[in-house]
Amino acid sequence: MPTPPKNERLYLRLDDDPLHGLHGPEAGMPAGTLRAFPVAEPLRMHVAHILLYRETLPEGREVLERVLPDGAVRLVFNLGDAPSADENAGHAVEAIGASAAPALVRLRRKMDGLSVTLRPGAAAALLGRPASEIAGTAVHLDELWRGRGAELLERIALQPDDASRVSVLCAALQRRLPDGDGAVHAAAMRAVQLIAMSGGRRPLREVAQAVGLGERRLQQVFRQQVGLSPRAWSRLARLHACVRALRLQREPAWASLALDGGFYDQSHLINEFQALCGLTPTEFLGRAISGSSKTAD
Repeated sequence: MPTPPKNERLYLRLDDDPLHGLHGPEAGMPAGTLRAFPVAEPLRMHVAHILLYRETLPEGREVLERVLPDGAVRLVFNLGDAPSADENAGHAVEAIGASAAPALVRLRRKMDGLSVTLRPGAAAALLGRPASEIAGTAVHLDELWRGRGAELLERIALQPDDASRVSVLCAALQRRLPDGDGAVHAAAMRAVQLIAMSGGRRPLREVAQAVGLGERRLQQVFRQQVGLSPRAWSRLARLHACVRALRLQREPAWASLALDGGFYDQSHLINEFQALCGLTPTEFLGRAISGSSKTAD
């Protein structure tokens, strides 16, 4: 099995991973790096979870974190050294759009910040833009909030402890919530659920019929609300279902795993893994085992 680079680790968190675990067993960061905070009641329809991340790397050391896609939109508030992706420096405060591609993030020196994972459909309410407008990009929050992003980061940084920081953040997000749910398209959100529940195997035609929209209209509102097409969301759902299966079997029968997961054949499974993870299934499994072992230590 291929040996992963010494300075590269995986990060993946699936919807059904327990919050106390914070990430799947594939992740290789040190224990205690992440901490979850409860989401205030008014925000729960829009925010999936709030995580604090904190890690200090030795001087001169760099870690490459391969973040596998989950299709979510995130708000990130960096109080330490902002991570960078693809040689581009990250913003101190940014909105990261939905993506179906892996990100290779460079971590250096002191990591300290808060990450807010939005639920599908929440971007329009909290950012004032459809999710489709920031898909696949990282945008400085000041561009979306008219200068209020940096101001909020400064107020967070002045707080005496982590709980106070999260409280200030939640209060600011609550103030941005619109009256009512006019920004959320109910049919699109139902389609999100149906695709996820089927592990990405339900045809778009059936999903459109179930939510009462034509296929073309569903594609339009889905992309606006989620930031991805229904097809991309289905691909991620199949990948995540496959990852869950791999967690249960360390020596899988690849051909059977492919067919059971809704892939045409083993080649289709391999191609999808490479496209969505940047790794073959065998490479992923090797790094997952390595990350799980390090986490257990």
